[in-house]
Amino acid sequence: MNNIKICDMENLLRRKVDTYLTDWKNNPDRKPLIIKGARQIGKTRSIEHFASQNYKYVIQINFIEQKKYREIFNDGFEVDTILRNISLLNPGFEFVPGETLFFFDELQVCPNCATSLKFFKLDGRFDVICSGSLMGINYKEIESNSVGYKEDYEMYSMDFEEFLWANGYKEDFIEALYLHMKEVKPLSILQTDILFGLFRDYVTIGGMPEVVKTFVNNKNFSGTLAIQKQLLKDYEEDITKYVEGLDKAKVKAVYNHISTFLAKENKRFQITKLGKNARNRDYVGCVEWLADAGVINICHCLNQPELPLKGNYDPKLYKIYFKDTGLLIASLDEEAQEDLRANKNLGTYKGAIYENIVGDMMVKQGYNLYYYHSDKPALEMDFFVRDADSLIPVEVKATDGATASLNNLLKADKYPDIKYGIKFGYMNIGFNGKFYTFPYFLAFLLKRFIADRK
Repeated sequence: MNNIKICDMENLLRRKVDTYLTDWKNNPDRKPLIIKGARQIGKTRSIEHFASQNYKYVIQINFIEQKKYREIFNDGFEVDTILRNISLLNPGFEFVPGETLFFFDELQVCPNCATSLKFFKLDGRFDVICSGSLMGINYKEIESNSVGYKEDYEMYSMDFEEFLWANGYKEDFIEALYLHMKEVKPLSILQTDILFGLFRDYVTIGGMPEVVKTFVNNKNFSGTLAIQKQLLKDYEEDITKYVEGLDKAKVKAVYNHISTFLAKENKRFQITKLGKNARNRDYVGCVEWLADAGVINICHCLNQPELPLKGNYDPKLYKIYFKDTGLLIASLDEEAQEDLRANKNLGTYKGAIYENIVGDMMVKQGYNLYYYHSDKPALEMDFFVRDADSLIPVEVKATDGATASLNNLLKADKYPDIKYGIKFGYMNIGFNGKFYTFPYFLAFLLKRFIADRK
């Protein structure tokens, strides 16, 4: 008996997790899998589709919708005991070794399920996939359970490559783009015009699957803003629902002021500006909670532009970006939203939108975010990444202006860890002997380019 919900195949969006799940299934020594991520990014839908294509029997349990199933672990974690308790609640389930997948959804509200994963692995008869929202109050507890007997995968909203797939572009198109990048070969005017148009659409609507699907189906922005505004409200309601041990009003204050600080010249987040007499000590843990919940990306300020990156930053100095740039735009006042959607004049917001989207594209490739700011000497750089032996400054320009900071960082005698730089903007592919220039829309290929660069 297969109890999984029927997926809407016609409107199913292709996701990178699809390939990951296939590879997981093909591994003979696979462990129970936990797919975690922010809410409404498509976790459940992707797992349901995979399960329907790969298993004859699927036992799908949602611990929020079906609270009674939280008790199936009360008598211990032996797999046969768990199966007996599930059968008591639903005698119609069938458990066929080698042909059955257990899909436990909303894992965050049932830590005992995470403990059971060790026993499912040792038993070996059944495959298990769990899905959990990072908003969950018990996720840190869950992460400590069944260490060594489970596999974790963090899923994000759709990246630009997935957005291209949704718009009908195939792998060969992506590979051709990357070949231009790798060979430092400029794109044609037609290519850049089309791709900048697609990129501006992606920035405006973001990567939340429901928003992307609505945009692709309607072939315009109709209906997308309403969905985004509801997502913002849902996130705010989740703060009220899930925050424990912290002042919910303070967490909301941080969440609601992200776009305010991004509009400022230096874009740095300052707790002291949230309200009268606001102090950092009163907001300890608030920013971290939002980051752990998958709502924001934190970009830390380096002490010095040198290696290593980890441990070389001031924890009190940071910028905060939305995980999804479409939600950033939806959080602005209505006039700004209308201007950005109608005129696609994204540079009017002091470059914050470009920083936000490039930062998010980097995070989705596995990068942590770091920046640098110094008044004496005057020096500022948006991001830093690294390769095997060098530090790489990454500049994001809303306009094709001067690159004084990038040029200063590339003076080898002063910053020996820096060998070359990268600049993203409204420009073509190029290299001037010091730094590479790339159009914004190629930022999703940055990690691959750096890895392949000789």
